[in-house]
Formats: sequence, structure tokens, C-alpha cells
Amino acid sequence: MRILFRTLASLSVLLLAGAMQAQSTDANSTTTSVQGNSKVRIVRLSEVKGEVKVKHEDDRAFESAMANLPIVEGSRLRTGTGVAEVEFEDNSTLRIGPDSIVVFPQLERTPTGKTASTVQVVQGIVYVSLMKAAGNQFTLKFGERSLDLQPATHIRLQIDGSDAQLAVLDGTVNMDSSAGPFMVTRKKTANFDITNQSQPTLAKDFTPSELDSWDHDAAAYHSRVASNSMLSSSPYNYGTNDIMYYGAFADGGCGSMWRPYFASAGWDPFSNGAWAYYPGAGYSWVSPYPWGWTPYHFGSWSYCAGSGWGWMPGGAWNGLNNVGILTPPSAGSAGSGFVAPRPPVHAPRLGEPTRTAVNVRPLIQSGLSSSDRFQFRKDSAGMGVPRETLGRLDKFSQKADNRGIASTPVFVASPGSANGRMNNSETLGNSIHRGVDPGYGMGGQPTYPGMGGGGGRMGPAPGAMHPGAGGSMPMPSGGPSPGGGARPGPR
Repeated sequence: MRILFRTLASLSVLLLAGAMQAQSTDANSTTTSVQGNSKVRIVRLSEVKGEVKVKHEDDRAFESAMANLPIVEGSRLRTGTGVAEVEFEDNSTLRIGPDSIVVFPQLERTPTGKTASTVQVVQGIVYVSLMKAAGNQFTLKFGERSLDLQPATHIRLQIDGSDAQLAVLDGTVNMDSSAGPFMVTRKKTANFDITNQSQPTLAKDFTPSELDSWDHDAAAYHSRVASNSMLSSSPYNYGTNDIMYYGAFADGGCGSMWRPYFASAGWDPFSNGAWAYYPGAGYSWVSPYPWGWTPYHFGSWSYCAGSGWGWMPGGAWNGLNNVGILTPPSAGSAGSGFVAPRPPVHAPRLGEPTRTAVNVRPLIQSGLSSSDRFQFRKDSAGMGVPRETLGRLDKFSQKADNRGIASTPVFVASPGSANGRMNNSETLGNSIHRGVDPGYGMGGQPTYPGMGGGGGRMGPAPGAMHPGAGGSMPMPSGGPSPGGGARPGPR
């Protein structure tokens, strides 16, 4: 605990220093809004499960999304049989359920350094969980409605045609109506027509959704690091929780460096990923690893003989131009064959994919080896490992490093539905938990952890992606498969 405290403190100081030195390198760095707000902002697509598509320009087609893809002002996300999460700089999050469309018409930074975000929900179901970051503005738009959400607010919004249902999970939401101001308090649900300003109606009972457990666990994961006051001074907090869970700082003979768990000395942090093109900024490196945001936008990667690649915080925050600083292996060392990644030379033409996959070697992933066993694989570097539900990863990492693999008993839990049937959206809400199934709840239904019963358990369907376990790395259409290929561009 003392080591973790010192590490967090050091990281927070370095993040703050990097934020103060951050340069305007993002896609719209040369423009400002009429209010004087800066357009120099990107947010993070922090989780992708199943069918999720994205586009950044109206004249482009939707493309398959991948985790850690930067979201800029004007981006659109569309889910099919999938779910996604977007993480903002202060660890506030937006979670998007299946069959949903969300637009980001405003991502700005005010002259005081605070953020101004507007999210427009076109259809489907979303969750918004805001941290206690005073001064940051967050507006939720849908139809003719617009809500200015306050810090520490947690809501669920579901739109079906012109009908909307707003459930307040925490905090209070104030809205205007034709009859005057209207307040929705915690554990209350309001129903209204999004095409006009008519008076909403409060539902008699608070109705849970089948995706509430997924939202609950994800929001709790983010809040644990955001509640640490040491990190609250930096405007670039997002991704730090993943750093602390999926790896650790250690001195391998070259000074203190962070290294991901399940990575040997032969692992290469740039052997798998993608180059994503953004107009006005060029290509941005996107890492598929669950922790792969901060280490590729801040600090530098260095190679240490005997221990391999490690990340060192420091320097300026890099937005879309984020390859960063690399200290390559010295001549004659085990990793001396490394060549720094280079983006494609030419911008994609209209109709061509805006992302180019990079697979110098096959992407190794951890995952379920059977319905009740999870297998950690050496050099997976955390790929496929779910957030927190499998406990501490350090000992599993040591075993995998020595033996090639490590495993633990698990059970796959899924939330229960109101009609008693399992559908695809609930499959996407599955989570993997370490240990043995805790047993069945009332009425013969298995108990979903943390939800007080009423859930269900199901084993993995053949070939299915297991939410939380990462699944396969989404490849841009037309790109190479994870099994091979080479870095694009000159070597």
C-alpha cells in the first residue's frame, strides 16, 4: 500500500507537469470557438465490446472501433450488438448500450482550463457518470431537450422513437418544461416526449435495466482512482486507473519504469496496434491494450537490457501526434532489431479506411480456456484480462512469465432480464469473476455479484466475445489480421 501511495503521488506530479507543458497538437488546434474556448481536446474510447462503429467526418463511412481510439469533436459512435465506453479527462464516463447512436458536437476547453462537453443521443440507451470535478461543463442533448448535468451526477437515458426515460441513479437532474422547472431526484424515473417541452411524468416505481450491473461495475472502477485527491489536480487523469491495475513500477536496472504485467523482455509495445488518421493532425498511434492510453500520449518508452521495454512518465502531453519519445535498444542487445514505428506516408483517400492495422507479430490474448477457467498468457500484456474482477495480477504475471501460462477458476455472470429471457444485450453485459459460482438466488436464479440477486449465469457461447475480457482486437476493414503483417510505412 505504501509503494502504491508513493507511485500514485509521483505519477500525479508528473501528469500535472505534463499538462502544464501540453502543446496544441490535436486535430483542431488552430481553431477556437466563438466563446473563446479552445478546441484542443480529445477523449478516449476506453472500452469496446462487440459491434461498435465510429466516424469522425460526415463524408466518411462508419468503421469498426477499437479501444483507445481518440474521440474528437464531431465524432459519431454507433453500436449494433455491442457496447462502448468513453472516458473523459477527469474520469467521468459515458457508456453506450446496444443499438445506439451518439454524437459529440462539442469537446472544448475553457480559458480557465476546465472542459466543456456536449453529447447528443440520437437513439438507444446511455449512462453518464460524472465525477466531482467542479467547473467542468457537461450537456446532454436529445431531440428538443438539453440537460446541463451537475458534477457527481449519474443517470441512465433511454430513447425509443420520441419517447424518453430518464433514470437518476445518483444526484439530482433539473430540467425545463412547458409548466416550469422540473426536478428528478435519486432513484426516480421521468418519462417524457423529446420532441417538445411538455411536462414530464414521474414513474411510480424505479425500473432497473438489464445493463445496470455493467454500468455499476464500470462506474465504480473509475471512481476509485478519481476519489484519490493526489490525482485530482491534473486535467489528464484518464487512463491512470488502468496503469495501476494492469502493471507496476519497478527498477529493472535502468531506473524506475512502469511495465505491464504478462510482458517478458521480448515483448514489444509497438508490435500491435493501428494508425488512425485525423484531418489536420495526420496519423495517431492507437494501442489495443486496456492500459494503452496514457503510456502512448505521455512520457517515453525505453528499452532496458534484461527486463525489456518500460514506460517512464514525464514531458509534455501528446494529443493526436502521440508516438512520443523512444529510447531504442542499444546495438548488440537482445532487442536491437527494434525499429521505431512510422505512420503511413499518404492520407487515406475518400472511401478508403482511415485506420491501418499494425501486426508485426501475432497478438497474444488472455481469455477463457473453458466455461469455468481463465488463462493468463505470457506476452499478452493484459490483453483480454477484465477489469478488477480477477483480483491482483502480479502473482499471476510471475507464474505466466515462468511457465508461459497461469490459470484460475472463474464463473461467468450475466444480469437477469425482466422477461426472464437472455438476449444479446445481456450477453454483452456478462462479466468474468474469479472463484466458484456463489450459488443461486431466489426463484432458482443465480446471483449476480453486487446486485443483490435477480441475475443469471451463463457459460461462454462458442466463438463469443466475452465482455470485460477484451475479445478480439477490432481490425480496420481491409487491414491485416492479428496473425501477421508488418508495420506500414518506411522502416
